[in-house]
Amino acid sequence: MTEPDAMMFEASDWVPNHSVFPVLLYSAVLPGDDAHRAEAFEERFSQNGWQDIWQNGIFPYQHYHSRAHEVLGIAKGHVRLLIGGSTGKIIEAKAGDCLVLPAGTGHMRLEATADFLVIGAYPPGQEADILTDAPTEAQKSSIATLPPPETDPLFGPDGPLGELWRAG
Repeated sequence: MTEPDAMMFEASDWVPNHSVFPVLLYSAVLPGDDAHRAEAFEERFSQNGWQDIWQNGIFPYQHYHSRAHEVLGIAKGHVRLLIGGSTGKIIEAKAGDCLVLPAGTGHMRLEATADFLVIGAYPPGQEADILTDAPTEAQKSSIATLPPPETDPLFGPDGPLGELWRAG
């Protein structure tokens, strides 16, 4: 089991970020063959109860979700992301890396290789909205009260997410 890097972000301009749960970056969690990595991420996410699995890219503008936590598995290529709004952090991720973003976390693609592919998913019962403005009071409340997922999207109920998010 890979231990992730945990990063906290303060509110940044209009991006609220999450005040308790850290962003998790799992490095080289699925090394190996690009041809099968997308399927492997989908299988892991599904086995661990994460839903609404999708394949695509990451928007090139700052946004966040108030009604869902999100997992992003880098299946192919390389990407530079700005996480946490304008005062956040630039993160470089490559094929085999995975990020878990708590609700409220700003994220955007700065640049990516032509072959970049990400696999995303959400915990059961959560639906992502795409917000590009300051949150309303209702959205702030949703971010603050959205429960942590029951399972780590990569390692299940005993994965690092449970300890890192429940300890928060």
